[in-house]
Amino acid sequence: MSSTPSVVDAAIRGIQEKKGKKIEVVNLQKVNTSVTNYLVICQGSNPSQISALSDEVWEQVRKETGEKPLSVDGMRNAEWVAMDYGDVVVHIFMPEQRDYYDLVHLWADAEVREIADLD
Repeated sequence: MSSTPSVVDAAIRGIQEKKGKKIEVVNLQKVNTSVTNYLVICQGSNPSQISALSDEVWEQVRKETGEKPLSVDGMRNAEWVAMDYGDVVVHIFMPEQRDYYDLVHLWADAEVREIADLD
């Protein structure tokens, strides 16, 4: 099994490859009630881009770490896709869903790292 930071880094590269925006990495390792160690959160501009982002994350993580997600949910509507890698969960949102669920606010006591957009 590969290391958790490798999955996080590979997911970020996949998101950046398909022009995902507003990437945030939430470190939950010190939060006792968390069921995962990291959240990688980003957004796309439409359902087609959400699908492309999730495909690229899948491919980058598989290529770099050999890991595949334990489950993927949300592909049908492609407004919020969650990819569960165990210690890392990748959330790819449409902006409206991201604002509504506001996952970073839910984990306000966690360390959050913002990744600059590449464009």
